[in-house]
Amino acid sequence: MNKNVTIEDFRVHKKENTKFACLTAYDASLTRIMSEAGVEMILVGDSLGMVIQGHDSTIPVSMEDLLYHLRCVKRGNISSHIMADMPFMSYATEKLAYDNAMRLMQAGANSVKVEGGEWILKTTELLSERGIPVCAHLGLTPQSINRLGGYLVQGRDLDDKNRILSEAKQLENAGAEIILLECVPAVLAEEISSTLKVPTIGIGAGSSTDGQIMVCYDVIGAYSWEKQPKFVKNFMNEANSISEAFGKYVEEVKNKSFPSAENSF
Repeated sequence: MNKNVTIEDFRVHKKENTKFACLTAYDASLTRIMSEAGVEMILVGDSLGMVIQGHDSTIPVSMEDLLYHLRCVKRGNISSHIMADMPFMSYATEKLAYDNAMRLMQAGANSVKVEGGEWILKTTELLSERGIPVCAHLGLTPQSINRLGGYLVQGRDLDDKNRILSEAKQLENAGAEIILLECVPAVLAEEISSTLKVPTIGIGAGSSTDGQIMVCYDVIGAYSWEKQPKFVKNFMNEANSISEAFGKYVEEVKNKSFPSAENSF
């Protein structure tokens, strides 16, 4: 990548029906390697609560935690687009959302990600109007894990499917620049991706989304899951280095061989 990747680049991928690869990152060293490998979007995710801090959910992650890791990633980045998660309760009110999104952008984020459906419409609209690109996260939303009852596939029944589809359309209309779909059936992700004008990113959502995202440690097999999630692939099995594994991930996302049917619901 010769220039900084922007939201417009993801719009071009959508228009031209080409794929883009995203990974989470939390430190400068891995950030540099994945940026050099062609990863176009890096998410400083609240998944750090689980993979860095060792919690059993993302809920304990604070804004200060997120800001610390965001600054680390910013220093290691070459040209990738940096998206930052808004942690649990950091957008509970519109004022909180505005203040915290501002802090993330000033610390180096190029966009922010917010979990939720209809209830984040006003927040999405507010941030968008203020020039802050928003990615809306639908499907399995880890910050709501206590309400959802576990890390379960969402959108399997007709009512839930229609709700997620409706919320995706509403969020696009509210100004969301990207929709991220986590752990939803591939057929639902395909319908949403073909309906929306904005790009979609999937994790456990099949191969029809415009982009794919994985936790960086899952890509290199450095995870602590008792059972590997279905949508995870260890690219170190086919690589001799972390750099090669990240490159292989980018290649397979772009040539549409990952995720395969066996990685989808």
